[in-house]
Order: sequence, then structure tokens, then C-alpha cells
Amino acid sequence: MADQKRDYYEVLGVDKNADEAALKKAYRELAKKYHPDANPGDKEAEAKFKEASEAYAVLSDPEKRRQYDQFGHAAFDGGAGGAGGFDFSNMDFSDIFGSFGDIFSGIFGGGGRSYGGNSNGPMKGANIRTRVDLDFLEAVFGCEKEIELTVKETCTSCNGSGAKKGTSPETCPTCGGKGQVVRTRQSMLGMMRSVETCPDCGGTGKIIREKCPDCRGNGFVPMKKKYSVNIPAGIDNGQAVNMPGLGDPGRNGGPRGDARVEVRVRPHPVFQRDGFDIFSNVPITIAQAALGGDVLIDTVDGKVVYNVKAGTQTGTRVRLKGKGVPSWRSKGVRGDHYINLIIKTPDKLSKEAREALMEFDRLTGDSLNEVARQTGKDPDDGGKKKKRFGK
Repeated sequence: MADQKRDYYEVLGVDKNADEAALKKAYRELAKKYHPDANPGDKEAEAKFKEASEAYAVLSDPEKRRQYDQFGHAAFDGGAGGAGGFDFSNMDFSDIFGSFGDIFSGIFGGGGRSYGGNSNGPMKGANIRTRVDLDFLEAVFGCEKEIELTVKETCTSCNGSGAKKGTSPETCPTCGGKGQVVRTRQSMLGMMRSVETCPDCGGTGKIIREKCPDCRGNGFVPMKKKYSVNIPAGIDNGQAVNMPGLGDPGRNGGPRGDARVEVRVRPHPVFQRDGFDIFSNVPITIAQAALGGDVLIDTVDGKVVYNVKAGTQTGTRVRLKGKGVPSWRSKGVRGDHYINLIIKTPDKLSKEAREALMEFDRLTGDSLNEVARQTGKDPDDGGKKKKRFGK
């Protein structure tokens, strides 16, 4: 119904004096934002895409725009000056793409659906993926690894034609070798044309009657090859190295795809990583914490000496500047290494050490007898209770 629709100018976000260029620009931005390829399965985006398409279909047509300016939505609801029903909500996407193909030609690399693009033109081959495992330090400082890829190479039996030896591919009779067919259909906007990939040749423009037995008509055969990949310093778990031109062959003279080498980094027993920073726990003795002194700390660069301040508490965090992971974004820049100083309590003491520790405790507050004092027990009288606690 007319009263259920938003104003077409409001839909496109333009004023009523907008010229053709402004309308086209506004629609293009909305079409790109709500395009079905960018929002798969999103019904709200689909509705907005069709709403914008309907608004542009009216306002970009001088006669329909004149009718709309005069009668509003009623112009297309069979009312005054009505031109019959005009509603994109139930319209097939192919009608929209076919109508505005010039607008969609630059979106998402030239279409992505049946509405545009020369499927018989050169096309880049598919990318292939593999994975390589690294030790923690290999990821930090970079390394070189050997990988094995299964790649497609031109079949020597048919020289890539896909046809059996002694035969040749034939021009597709359905599309005449163009790889595309044009569909014409009647819609509420009149006759509409949409360009689709030829269903018989799959866009190649050729039909192979007798397929090569070695490649089964594909023109390529799989081969295993080894390559050396340079892993950059600072790479993190889940990131990938791109190796251009090592993917699958292109079609119709297009370039090969790329090889994507995903990195999986094994965890380190001491170090944890967060971005370009490294974290670790460093145990120190009670004496080191109380008196201060030098301790050796493991870093990715080896051991370094750090001076612990007297009176350090357990859990104190300190920073070793520039001892983290090298940045692959900025050469010469590194993260930091943060260490948590954890006081290590001895679990076995000699008699002498025990006596010394008890004397140390007596001189620093007598904490071992704190409970006895609070509960009224005399630590020097075998712990006999003198009075009840709290009485």
C-alpha cells in the first residue's frame, strides 16, 4: 500500500531537486551497503536493497519521477495518473541487476552474480592454502621453512585443451563462444535483460566432446612441489604468508592464484605472547625479595640481569623495554617483556635454616607467635591458655 512506503527521496537520502548524478551516486552507495552478496541471508538488508532499487527506478526515470512528484505513491497504485502496480519487494534480484547493470559493474569486482561480468574473459586462479608449524622463537625472529604444495600444472597430453589427443574443443553453440547468455523477461518495469553464465559451457565458450583421459577434460593435472617460504619476524599464531603465483592456474589466460601459508605457533613453556609483548613469571627467594639483589631473567634474547629492589612484594610487575617481539609493521621496533616477580617459598629447610628463619621472624615482628598472643596463649609456657579469646 502507498501509505506503507517511505518517501522515495527520503529512501535515497537526497532532496527533491537532486539531479541524475546525485540520484545515481546515492543509489550506488545504498546498493553497495545492502547488496545481497555483502549481506547473505540478511532479510532486513535485502528489503532495504529492494526499497532503494524501487526508489531509484522511479526517480531516475523522468516520466515516472514527474508522476511521483505530482501524485506520490498513488501514481503507481492505480490511483490518479496511476501507471499500474510498482513494487520491488517481491521482485527477483536478476531483474534489478539486469536493469541497473552499469551501476553494479564496479561493485564487488564487477558483479559476482548473474547480472554482469564477462565470464569468458581472463580470470585469476583460485588460491590454495597450507599450514606450517613454528616454535615460539621461530615466530619471534622469523625463519625459513620448506612446504609442499599440490598444484595444478598444464596437462602434457592435451596441452591444456582438455580434449582427447587428436580432437579439439568446439565453440559452444548455446552462447556462440562468448561464455554468456542474455535472458529477456517481462517485468513490471517492462522488458528486462540479464546476462548469465552459459549453462552448457560454464563460461568457457567451448564444448569438449571427447575429454582427455589424463586430465578428464580439466586441462590440468595435480603435482606435488616443494617451495621455500620466508617467515617474517613477529608473525603470530593464525596469521599467514602470501606467496603470489603459486595457486591454481587462471582461466582464459588469467594469472595463477596465490598460496596462503597459515602459521601455527607452538606454545612456549615460559613465555606467553600478547601482540608484540611477552609475559613471564620469574621466581625469587625470600632473601632476594627482602634484601634486594641481582637475578637472572630468561628472555627471547637470552638471560639478562635484573636488580630486584629491597622489599619487593610477590606479584610485582616490571618491564624490560624492547625485549619483546619485533614488529612486522615497523622495522626496528619491538614490544616489551613484562615479568611478574613471584616469591618462592622453600618447602624443605635444614635445622640451621629453620632456626635462622625463626630468629629472622622474631626480629621482624614475631609473626609466628601472633595467633598465640591474640588468643591469650603464652608461647613460652607450652602454649597453655591463660584466658579465653574475647573474654
